[in-house]
Amino acid sequence: MRVAVVGAGVSGLAATKCCLDEGLEPTCFEQSQDIGGVWRYTEHIEAGRPSLYASVISNTSKEMSAFSDFPFPEHFPAFLPNALLLDYLRRYTEHFGLREHIRFGSTVVSIRKRPDFATTGQWEVVTEAGGKQTSHVFDAVMVCSGSFSEPSLPLQCFPGIERFRGQRFHSRQYKHPDVFQGKRVLVVGMGNTGVDIAVEASRVAAKVTISTTRGAWLLSRVSEHGYPWDMILNTRLMTLIKTKLPAPLSWRLINYKVNQWFNHENYGLQPENSWLVREPLVNDELPSYILTGRITIRPGVKEFKDSSVLFHNCPEEEPIDVVVFSTGYTISFPFLEESIIRVENKHMSLYKYVFPPRLQKPTLAVLGVIKPFGAIMPVAEMQARWVSRVFKGLCQLPPQAVMEKEVNEKKKNQIQWFGLTFDEVLKTEWLGYLDTLASFIGAKPSVLGLLCTDPWLALTIFFGPCSPYQYRLGGPGRWQGARQAILAQWDRVLKPTRTRVPAGSSSSLLSLLTVARFLLLLAAVVFGFL
Repeated sequence: MRVAVVGAGVSGLAATKCCLDEGLEPTCFEQSQDIGGVWRYTEHIEAGRPSLYASVISNTSKEMSAFSDFPFPEHFPAFLPNALLLDYLRRYTEHFGLREHIRFGSTVVSIRKRPDFATTGQWEVVTEAGGKQTSHVFDAVMVCSGSFSEPSLPLQCFPGIERFRGQRFHSRQYKHPDVFQGKRVLVVGMGNTGVDIAVEASRVAAKVTISTTRGAWLLSRVSEHGYPWDMILNTRLMTLIKTKLPAPLSWRLINYKVNQWFNHENYGLQPENSWLVREPLVNDELPSYILTGRITIRPGVKEFKDSSVLFHNCPEEEPIDVVVFSTGYTISFPFLEESIIRVENKHMSLYKYVFPPRLQKPTLAVLGVIKPFGAIMPVAEMQARWVSRVFKGLCQLPPQAVMEKEVNEKKKNQIQWFGLTFDEVLKTEWLGYLDTLASFIGAKPSVLGLLCTDPWLALTIFFGPCSPYQYRLGGPGRWQGARQAILAQWDRVLKPTRTRVPAGSSSSLLSLLTVARFLLLLAAVVFGFL
């Protein structure tokens, strides 16, 4: 079975590898000359490709971000600069022999159903390379082109912007902070990128202001006792707590938790609507930069003037020289007919955020266009494992009516997390989504079953981080190294930081003591809430 894979970023590499695992024949089309997608930094902006700024560091830790059968090298830091993450992707590509299946410099121009699609499910894929177009026939297609290529810049929402005489640009164009030297900078939008840019700008700018209409909770990469935040929060126990507690208690608990670091209300960051909030941001420096006056938080923009801006509920104009619009991206698939995938108000009509429900044959899937509160790499890989088995006929999708009903309900029913309602930015709960897809292919770990056969592993899986290796303990694609990878994950986290061991300390029991200490810490956190 021949499968076309569009894009050689994180999702495309996982898709290619999973196709090979299932005995399919993938051909990956990558319009640039290298792998990496959003994680490959270039000084210049390439049309149709994501654009990365030089200082980007991953917001999720290496143990929670790894592909499930390929841990990061133990000497890599817990959170990865973009160059190291790209290095990991190169290692993954070489280890599994993916490069020979990638056609670089090939842009996918169009993907259309074949005339006999109703019986064959085949697609005609037209690509362009070196100015020449070529038509191919594939039995299935995996769309892995991502969602960070087409910036969303709703200038019509900002009265007076046409009069503003200063410099303005979308965050996609940002590369280095020297463009802000001595300037008064306004960052519109408070996503992770906007906050990163504001922090960098404040080191060289005369003044930096962030405009946010809703505020946000802020997390540090460094969580309890110095461990990565996602290894503390993304556990099966914590997921059980945050999805089952009643809303009033949940609101008290999450406020207590996020405000332990600093009081968000005192810093102008408290979410505007307590019951309709966005996912937390991850940044280690913003609170101290607010505290030292380098960054000021303001409400939404009311109006732009020639060289100043007026904010809602603020009577005085604020002079500015540069405006950075960190207003996100538009999801689009220009090579697909609109009837195949409809995008309405940021919602895509996809079953489990993967399959168009109205296709007569389930031979096209979209991977990686989802934003869970957790690492995207294990999610994209799990999607690819499921999709490749659907293509092969080993997994079946529900009837079209059932899929369409779920898609429509997802549009209406926003995600419930900690008893609170989140907007469309946070599409799904990370662990719940992974477990759902894993159950489709028979790879979801059974904690109760392991309690009988391997109790220490079962306790580690339930109380400890839900690292991706859990999904290789059994089922298709079982990996012999999964158990050891889970039990040694804390060693790999501490390896690059324990570069000085005081005299008299012992590291021989490091893994056991670390896990035991973590379990005690987690119990203290949970009961401390109550």
